[in-house]
Amino acid sequence: MPLCLFGKKITMIHTVIFDMDGVIVDTEPVHRYAYFKQFAELNINVTEEMYTSLTGSSTRNTFQKLKEIFTIENEVEDLIQRKRTIFNDAFDSKADLTLLEGVETLIKNLHENGIQLILASSASKITISRVFDRFKLHDYFTHIVSGEDFPKSKPHPAIFEYAASLSIAPMENCLIIEDSTNGVIAAKAAGIYCIGYNSIHSKSQDLSQADFVIDHFNHLNFENIKNIESKLRTC
Repeated sequence: MPLCLFGKKITMIHTVIFDMDGVIVDTEPVHRYAYFKQFAELNINVTEEMYTSLTGSSTRNTFQKLKEIFTIENEVEDLIQRKRTIFNDAFDSKADLTLLEGVETLIKNLHENGIQLILASSASKITISRVFDRFKLHDYFTHIVSGEDFPKSKPHPAIFEYAASLSIAPMENCLIIEDSTNGVIAAKAAGIYCIGYNSIHSKSQDLSQADFVIDHFNHLNFENIKNIESKLRTC
């Protein structure tokens, strides 16, 4: 077996790929409200541990998994539509919904300095559109990728692999910002540098596989991410 040596290399970052829920805006409480209201309607007992394990999954994959665990007669499409109805009603009535602290400044700073921004979220296109319309984010992102277009959710890397294919640069010049266990695993499975965002809303998530972890977006800007130092292994 060859001996592997670890060194460091400098990677020029040209594209930053953002997750949305828990990174740009905290819609998790709204999702939680919608899911648990629907769980009650379906008369199924989803534990906290089970719910946490589903964080980062698309609505479709969530209900596909739940149908494997519980006896749920409803079709997945019907379950998805009901959840979206509950979510949209709650979203529209939530006046205090705001962007996470510091993220708008980061987005504008990166955009002004020529960094390409791509969104890759497990959320539906409708939910993404609602968030982007409400906070006027469309002008900053070149592409929006929704998890509803992929048969498998995070931790499967498909969504990030596709997002990276839309980059103006090779995959090794991309960076992902994630706040969930499944999202970080997906990023690393795609072979992309990942910054874990350890927000107050993601304390139950394991970000240990991320290349770097931050507690606040004030710790990030164009200057300190344009040249990311990463581990290089040679055998």
